[in-house]
Amino acid sequence: MTSDVFFINLRTNDFENTQQKIRRIFDGADLAACISKDDLCAIKLHMGERGNDAYIRPQYARQVVDAVRDAQGKPFLTDTNTLYLYKRRNAVDHHETAILNGFSYSTVHAPVIIADGLHGENETDVVINQKHFKKVHIAGAFTQAESMIVLSHVKGHILAGFGGALKNLAMGCATIAGKKDQHQGWTAVVNTEACVGCGTCVDLCQFNIITIKDGIAQIPADECYGCAGCLEVCESNAIDFDWKNDFKIFVERMMEYAYGSVLGLSQKVGYINLLTNISPFCDCASFSNPAIVPDIGILASKDPVAIDQASIDLINQQHGVHDSLLHSHFHPGEDKFTGLWPKVDGRYQIEYAEKIGMGTRDYRLITL
Repeated sequence: MTSDVFFINLRTNDFENTQQKIRRIFDGADLAACISKDDLCAIKLHMGERGNDAYIRPQYARQVVDAVRDAQGKPFLTDTNTLYLYKRRNAVDHHETAILNGFSYSTVHAPVIIADGLHGENETDVVINQKHFKKVHIAGAFTQAESMIVLSHVKGHILAGFGGALKNLAMGCATIAGKKDQHQGWTAVVNTEACVGCGTCVDLCQFNIITIKDGIAQIPADECYGCAGCLEVCESNAIDFDWKNDFKIFVERMMEYAYGSVLGLSQKVGYINLLTNISPFCDCASFSNPAIVPDIGILASKDPVAIDQASIDLINQQHGVHDSLLHSHFHPGEDKFTGLWPKVDGRYQIEYAEKIGMGTRDYRLITL
């Protein structure tokens, strides 16, 4: 089986700008076929953390909103609250952040609905019967929506390697309990010989589980959420993960959540990936870094596995940007995300998602 993935480049002129290209690829991929009259249609996207400027522009989301309206659907923009304690942990702060980042009704012509409620309590248990989970905790607005367009900014990710449509579904449609399920595939480990007991990790642990005992940081394995915050702040490099074993478990748990997020929607989900501003970190970060490759274009498909595979292939064809955080694999054909995060291989997401029946890695690229 081969899936169609549609591609449009970013070259513009007086007759067609980038926003119009988003609309053209929506139409070219026939994503309107996913939407029935009067469907409450979720447009799943990441509206950015405060301080981040790599997220999808509101004007681009507006094109998808208008296309859904033209298909006689009733669109709403949506995302879930976060596990970490920044400015999107509850629906009030999350909605305010979305507005500050430009996602007001006057800009996007659709309401913003935080899918899992005020404190992440609005969830539905979806039975999936997979390797790691028999059921998953999916935000109520996704299980109640009647169709969905998944609008994803493709970028790097310190734990997953990269984030595209599949990760947007996995973490983005899960409640806080579901995010814990996925992240607890990781356990932070302290190198007692390297730890100097400075306490930086204690001060910055968002979940208050790290302590110092006899001059050494203590991280209880049964309480660690695997957020990697302590890894990032430890100046002694004394904290790490078991990358070889934990990475695949984490990815498999993520993809099983992705599977559960669309299980009840049958063929009523369409996907758009933006290969622009391909930043090293997730849009959850409160900062942004220069892109690792030049901007490429826009992809659309009805297959999340195929669109993510095509995204990686197109990114890997590029020359890497030497002034970015990319430290190797600059040449065309080399894996850029491995050059960015060498301990993980983001392609395993796609492999496992295909294995559990979410789509195929075999695709036909159709240029519009």
